[in-house]
Amino acid sequence: MASSGDINKFSDKASANPPPSGRTQGPQRVDFGFSQVGASEKAGKVAEVFDKVAGNYDLMNDVMSGGLHRLWKDACVAWLRPGHGKRPYHHLDVAGGTGDIAFRVARAGGSATRSLVLDINPAMVANGRSRPDAATFSAQVGFAVGDAETLPLPDKSMDAYTIGFGIRNVTDKPRALAEARRVLKIGGRFLCLEFSHVETPILDTIYDFYSMNVIPQVGSAVAGDSASYQYLVESIRRFPDQPAFATMIEEAGFARVTWRNLTGGIAAIHSGWRL
Repeated sequence: MASSGDINKFSDKASANPPPSGRTQGPQRVDFGFSQVGASEKAGKVAEVFDKVAGNYDLMNDVMSGGLHRLWKDACVAWLRPGHGKRPYHHLDVAGGTGDIAFRVARAGGSATRSLVLDINPAMVANGRSRPDAATFSAQVGFAVGDAETLPLPDKSMDAYTIGFGIRNVTDKPRALAEARRVLKIGGRFLCLEFSHVETPILDTIYDFYSMNVIPQVGSAVAGDSASYQYLVESIRRFPDQPAFATMIEEAGFARVTWRNLTGGIAAIHSGWRL
C-alpha cells in the first residue's frame, strides 16, 4: 500500500517551486472576460478575483451552476474511475482550489489513491486545507501552490490529471495542456470539467439570460461582489466551444479525445489519453 509520503513528496516539490512571476512566451494580448489585457497581466487579475471569492467558493459554484456543480463533479470522477487495489494511483488536480474533486477521488479510489491539489491562488489552497475532509483524507490528499503552465512535477509522474472550472482562467491554455501531457504517465488520463456552450434549444436562451443578468446580481446581493461574478460569466462566453476545445487537446498531443455534455452543455467533461 502506498504511504502518505508518496503524496507529500509531490506536495513538498510543488511548494518549493512557486509559480513564475511573468511570461516570456505565448500570446501578447489575451481575454479577461470581454476585455483584452496584456498576457502578463491576466494572472494577477484572475488572482484578485479568486482572492475575493475564496471564502465564498462553494456559494460561487452554487450560484454559477444552480447547485449542479456537485453532480457534475461526481460525474467527472465516475468517468475517471480512479484505481483501486494495492498499486499506488497518483492523481493531480490542477486549479483544484478547495479539494472538491480530489476528495471525491479519494473516496472513489480507495486507500492506494494519492491526490495532489495544485492551485495558483494561496487563498484557495488555504481554504482547501482548512476543510474537514482535508483532515479525514490527510494520508491521501495533499495541497500546494503551483501554476498550471509550469507544473513543478517530474515527467510521467501522474496516472491522472483533472482540472475543474479552472482552465478558462489560465493565460496560455495550450501551454497548460502541454504541461498536463508532460506529467502524465503513458496510459495516463486527462479530464477537464468546464462550463461550456449550451447545445439544447430554449435552454440556451434561458441560461444566457440567467448567467448574464441574474448571476452578477446574486453575487452582489449574497457575496457583496458583482464584478468578480461578472468576470466569471464573461469568461465562460469567451471559452472555446466543445469541438474547438477538443481540437486544442488533440493539438497538445492527447489521443482518443472526446467529451460529454452535462445539463445540455452548460458544462462539459473533455477526456484525453497520453499514449
